Amino acid sequence: MNVSVCIKRVPDTEAHIRIDQTGTDIDNGGIKYIISPYDEFAIEAGLRVKEKMEGGEVSLLTVGTNEAQETLRNGLAMGADKATLLRADSYMDGLGTAKALAVELKDSDAQLILFGVKAAGSDQQQVGPMVATLLGISCVTEVSSFEFGDGVVTCHREIEGGIEVVEADLPAVLTITKGEYEPRYASLKGIMAAKRKPLEEREADFSQPGIHIERLSEPTTRGSGCILEDSPDAVAELVRLLREEANAL
Repeated sequence: MNVSVCIKRVPDTEAHIRIDQTGTDIDNGGIKYIISPYDEFAIEAGLRVKEKMEGGEVSLLTVGTNEAQETLRNGLAMGADKATLLRADSYMDGLGTAKALAVELKDSDAQLILFGVKAAGSDQQQVGPMVATLLGISCVTEVSSFEFGDGVVTCHREIEGGIEVVEADLPAVLTITKGEYEPRYASLKGIMAAKRKPLEEREADFSQPGIHIERLSEPTTRGSGCILEDSPDAVAELVRLLREEANAL
């Protein structure tokens, strides 16, 4: 079974993010970029499918600038077979990204298209379902594990109080969340092999974004708290503070 995994290049989740002088983007100076952590779960899921089926290919696909080549090589070092970079030097919103991916995937022979449940950089959880809609195929989101049947994939989703089981016809799009697929480390052999694996580059099918970033701002500074004395009037005072000062009631 062939599997396509769509990934995204994002700032390291431990990086200190600063806003640049334009106020509409982040300052990239000194920031390390990585594969979005949820996308690493998706890569691991794809690799396990290949190992279980004893055949097929795991292909990586991303939309981004030339710098995303390094991100793809890191995915190849984990064990993926090939990668494709859809170059887009201009900003593309979620729908624009989904359209570019769908154009590339519409003639693919992949029975399974995997995404991380969300990108660490935007946290919107949009692109995977949008790609499925554009391709006219099934989509299951927030999948923690899955297995195959006769032309179907059975997915397990963790919900409050239990596990939801969803069956979808193949081909299908799944968005993978933290669960069974703890990503493997790239071995030295894998890192060396990644340099020789095919990495194609094509121009993304660009569409004008429907969303424009007007400004970015730092999170508001949390104010200092207060401690109420243990007294019969403490509850009434707490309610007053929540209503009049915190505007929480």
